Amino acid sequence: MKPPNRRFVVERPLILGALLTFAVTAAFLITGLSRTMKASIPRIYAIDSTPAAMQTQLLAIIHYATSRDIPQLTLPEIRVPFDALLGLAPCNLLVFGLGHDSLMWASLNPRGTTIFLEEDSKLVHTILARAPALRVHTVTYRTHLYEADHLMSSYRYEKYCLPPHVHLKGNTRCKLVLNELPDDVYNREWDVIFIDGPRGYYAEAPGRMATIFTAAVMARARKSRGVTHVFLHDVDRKVEKAYAEEFLCRKYFVKVVGKLWHFRIPPDWSYIDVGKSR
Repeated sequence: MKPPNRRFVVERPLILGALLTFAVTAAFLITGLSRTMKASIPRIYAIDSTPAAMQTQLLAIIHYATSRDIPQLTLPEIRVPFDALLGLAPCNLLVFGLGHDSLMWASLNPRGTTIFLEEDSKLVHTILARAPALRVHTVTYRTHLYEADHLMSSYRYEKYCLPPHVHLKGNTRCKLVLNELPDDVYNREWDVIFIDGPRGYYAEAPGRMATIFTAAVMARARKSRGVTHVFLHDVDRKVEKAYAEEFLCRKYFVKVVGKLWHFRIPPDWSYIDVGKSR
C-alpha cells in the first residue's frame, strides 16, 4: 500500500501546478479576447441604454438562444452585411423580406432606423407576434416572376423608367417601380439595402425585379455623401443575377459570398439605361 500512496503524494503537486498554469493561461486569454473585442467592435454594439434598442437586443438574444428556426442565410453570408453595419451603425437599413433573421438585423442597427418590407401579410402577423417592436410594412407588388424577361426587354422604351423622368412615389407608368411605399421609406436615404424578398421561386410569385430596380433608383438618387451598400441574396437564380447586372451594375460589385452579392453604389442619375455596359 505504501508505494501507491507515495505516487499520489508526488503527483498531487504536479496536478495542482497544471491546474494553476491552466487558470493563469485562461485568464490571459480571456483578458486578451476582451481587449480585442473592445478594439474591433464599436461601442454601439454594447447593450444599448435606450429602452427601445435594449428591448430589441435582449429579445434577439432570448429568441436565438431558444429558437430552433434556422435563418436562410449562412454564417459567412450574414457576416458580409454585418461587417458593413460595423462601420455604419447607427444608420438607415432597409430590408426587403421578413423572416427568422429579421430580429437579428434590427438588433445589429441599434439607435438606427431599420424598416422591413414584406408582401406576405400572414408572415408579417407571425413575425410581429414574436417581435412586436420591429418596424414592418406590408407591400403590394405589381409584377409576377413570369414577366421578368418582358420587363427587362421593354423598360428602355418607357421614359418613366429612365432618367431624368424615373421616380418612385406615384410612378404608375414604370412597372418596375415600387410606387406605393410608405412615406417613411421614400423620405429617407438608405445607407444599407438588403434584398431577400419578395418570393421569387415560382411563376406567379412577385419576383425581385421591382425590388432590385427600386433599390438601384434609391441608391443613385442619394443626395448625401457616401455610397449605398446593396446586398442581394439568391443570386444563383437567373432573374436575380440578370437584374443585378443590369441595374446594380458590375462596376459597383464588391464581392460574392455564397448566394449573396454585395454592391457599393454611388449617387448618379445617368446609370439606369447603361448600367450593364459600364
